[in-house]
Amino acid sequence: MSEQPKQSWVQLAKGWAMDLSIALAVALVLKAGVADARKVPTPSMVPTIAVNDRIFVERLVYHFTGPSRGDIIVFTPPVPSPDDYLKRVIGLPGDTIKIEKGKVFVNDVPLEEPYLAEAPRYIFGPLTVPEGKVFVLGDNRNQSYDSHSWGLLDQSAIHGRAWVRYWPLDRFGALD
Repeated sequence: MSEQPKQSWVQLAKGWAMDLSIALAVALVLKAGVADARKVPTPSMVPTIAVNDRIFVERLVYHFTGPSRGDIIVFTPPVPSPDDYLKRVIGLPGDTIKIEKGKVFVNDVPLEEPYLAEAPRYIFGPLTVPEGKVFVLGDNRNQSYDSHSWGLLDQSAIHGRAWVRYWPLDRFGALD
């Protein structure tokens, strides 16, 4: 019967030092305002992001560039709400959006959306997105209060881009 080698004190110290370094780096990023930690309160982004998932929101990118189609953003909604919303950018300025026959069309081209919980069961549009606005939808289309209900979102209301899911650990990783 062979014994498993025990870790040396040096290896243990290196492991703890690495863990502590990561924790300090995360704390500094949050304290500096570069990122924000959020807990997801609703199922509007299922299956991409589940209720009670915890995510980091990257807050600097939109100071240098506008959002891109497919970005998952956190924003102050244009309707009364105690919470910020989390949705996916679908339409950018100049795009014409319509939803019919279970498909979202951007400029008359059906959008490929492998991330959906199910196809939308509603009809919307057409609507052309003006400058300074975006059209956003939840991935759980039929259970999401989003642009198809309340209209366009001012880009100035965007706080940042959902960046990394850090909890639960078994689903840790970048959000695309």
